[in-house]
Order: sequence, then structure tokens, then C-alpha cells
Amino acid sequence: MKLPILYSLQHCPYAMRARLGLLMARQQVMLRAIVMKNKPEEMLQVSPKGTVPVLILADDSIVDESLDIMIWALNENDPEDLLHKESPSDLVAMIDLIKRNDKEFKPQLEIYKKSKRFRTGTEIEERQKCEVFIAELEALLADASRDGNFIGNKPSLIDYALLPFVRQFSRVNKAWFKTAPYPLLQVWLVEHLESRLYSKAMAKYPLWLDEHQECLFGEI
Repeated sequence: MKLPILYSLQHCPYAMRARLGLLMARQQVMLRAIVMKNKPEEMLQVSPKGTVPVLILADDSIVDESLDIMIWALNENDPEDLLHKESPSDLVAMIDLIKRNDKEFKPQLEIYKKSKRFRTGTEIEERQKCEVFIAELEALLADASRDGNFIGNKPSLIDYALLPFVRQFSRVNKAWFKTAPYPLLQVWLVEHLESRLYSKAMAKYPLWLDEHQECLFGEI
């Protein structure tokens, strides 16, 4: 049976998100690992915008947005009910928060990262802008009914979709984050980063252009 093909970049948070979704859906794909400075022509032909992830389905249709890849995979198979199919309002709330992450938090996170890297003197100011969203996540985790998750009483789509971005935020200034007033988010992050799922999602594969080799990726 022809498997979908996934173009992926190891440390891109969007590609990480897609891989986490595929793993949770137990969806096997043929992974092609790339680097952005040398994008494969095969990928650009099917997705000219030139960003990852890009998923080519068995019928040759293209899915090239990370959240869409997660939802496609989980609609195929969702053994942990990450989409909360019996509670449509939960899914709406999750997608809304994910889109705010992508449209509001992520761009500000990039500014924060640059302020730290280039020592612009605005690191604290730019971090505080990020903290508006981070504080909201901490408040969600503080709800006892959620048992340490963002929505519902177990990990769901939202937890895996936001994980790569919270990780990225935590790494801009690791020393600060360890003592920041977000103890629940710190625990949540450590638990996910120490999981077998995360380890599997972050496995390193030979580069497609170096080896021209597809690698089977899928089962947890």
C-alpha cells in the first residue's frame, strides 16, 4: 500500500507538531528530512511556498499546514480521542487557541528570540508580551478539573499542538524560565519532553537530499 510522504525539518515547531499528530494517530508515512537552505525540488513542485511540513497523501493531494495534518491524521484514527469527538465545543475551543498561538504568540516569540540573540536591550519587554499568552496557559492548567491539561482531563489536540512552541519559548532564556511564575506549565512541559512520544517525534533521520532515502515514520 502506498504511504503518504511527509517533508519535515527536525526542529521546526510546525513540523514537530505534525509529527506528534501522526504518531498519536498511529499513521505511518514515508518521511523525507530536509534542511531549509537546500529545499528539494520535489517538495517545491507540490508546495511552492517552500515551508514544512508538507504531506502528500496516497491520492496525491497535498496538506501543507501543520494543524491540518494533525486533524487529517486524527480523523483517520484517533485512539486517544484527542479531538474530543463527543464534545464539538471542545474542538472549537482548541482550534481557536491553536490559531491564536500561530497568529499572535508565535510572531511575538520570534521577536523575543531575536531580542535575546542580538542583545537589543528589549528582551524583557518582548518576553512580557509573550507572557500574556503564557499566563493564559498557566491559568488553564490551574483548573483542577483539567488534571494538568489545557482542555479536558487528559492530553488532547491542544497539548500536542502547543508543545513545540512552549518548548521554544522556554529555551530562549532557560535560566529565567526555570524560576518564572509558571510552575504548572513548567511541570506540563517537562512531562511531555520526557515522554516516549516526544523522543520518537524528535528522532533524527538521514537528509533526503544527502541519502535520497525515505524513512518509515509512524507507530509510537
